[in-house]
Amino acid sequence: MAVVAASAAVPCTSSLVAAVQTPPRCSTSRVSLFKSMIAVRGGNTTTILAAVVTETQTAKKVKKESRKNDEGLSTNVFKPKEPYIGRCLLNTKIVGDDAPGETWHMVFTTEGKVPYREGQSIGVVPPGTDANGKPHKLRLYSIASSAPGDFGDYKTVSLCVKRLVYTNDKGEVVKGVCSNFLCDLKPGEEVAITGPVGKEMLMPTDPNATIIMLATGTGIAPFRGFLWRMFFEKHDDYKYNGLAWLFLGVPTSSSLLYREEFEKMQGDYPENFRLDFAVSREQANAKGEKMYIQTRMAEYAEELWQLLQKDNTFVYMCGLKGMEKGIDDIMTSLAERDGYVWADYKKQLKKGEQWNVEVY
Repeated sequence: MAVVAASAAVPCTSSLVAAVQTPPRCSTSRVSLFKSMIAVRGGNTTTILAAVVTETQTAKKVKKESRKNDEGLSTNVFKPKEPYIGRCLLNTKIVGDDAPGETWHMVFTTEGKVPYREGQSIGVVPPGTDANGKPHKLRLYSIASSAPGDFGDYKTVSLCVKRLVYTNDKGEVVKGVCSNFLCDLKPGEEVAITGPVGKEMLMPTDPNATIIMLATGTGIAPFRGFLWRMFFEKHDDYKYNGLAWLFLGVPTSSSLLYREEFEKMQGDYPENFRLDFAVSREQANAKGEKMYIQTRMAEYAEELWQLLQKDNTFVYMCGLKGMEKGIDDIMTSLAERDGYVWADYKKQLKKGEQWNVEVY
């Protein structure tokens, strides 16, 4: 190891730099360690404080390019303490009277101040206070409209909300604070909006992608936005040419949400849109089992597995948490047959943004 005198010029490749000298700039990163060195000059012993410089090449971090529509994305424009105050434009029940529970489609004004993308969510802060006298906390809801909104002017946002009413252990009827507030809204009434938030459920940018959408109940919300963008709207920078396949699970046919819209899309774009309903209380498979969403998917298991092996297939799941396990059960045996461990394969899909889940 050489000792460099303070007056000497030190090149960038030197392994030792005198402490009294400012080292030159190098393109590599440096870790310096000061040590006391002994040098002998003309019979005299001199202590020299020097820095041992270890040079390591710093690997440049390459920013992963997203495959989703997130360029210029807005998030958290409005927060709970300063929400955007919109107004209800319309609020309509979209299930039959004999459906188990009420589900409503509602549209709020934003005047373009809450810019969102398909797949994002907004928060709603219900008025009033909780049992402790504190303001109610916000509730998040998946947006049920495309970015231009139901009226195409980028000035509204829509939600799909099921009224929560249940009986607790004491036999008391309990009403969900926010869902009942929303379902009871009348045109002209105010609603406090936060957000938008979320990146998980953003659409892929590839117009040729295969997009498999799995929804139960109000989990259909983000996919209505997807499908409007694909089939109901005209965009200068986007024309969908791939395959969109929607599986929607509900308990009764009277609770099939947005059925007329989806069936029109299927009629207009039969080569690009496939639609499968799973009505658990009215339908059964060949074994007599109730037709849940995973039961319906099992009928197409081989085809779905083949699609999942393509690099441009994206799966989106929204709704009840239990649905994911049922789908895992379908894919596990197929993956094993072809030499894959499904849990590992799904991790790779997630890493590639091809497996996207928002369940509750």
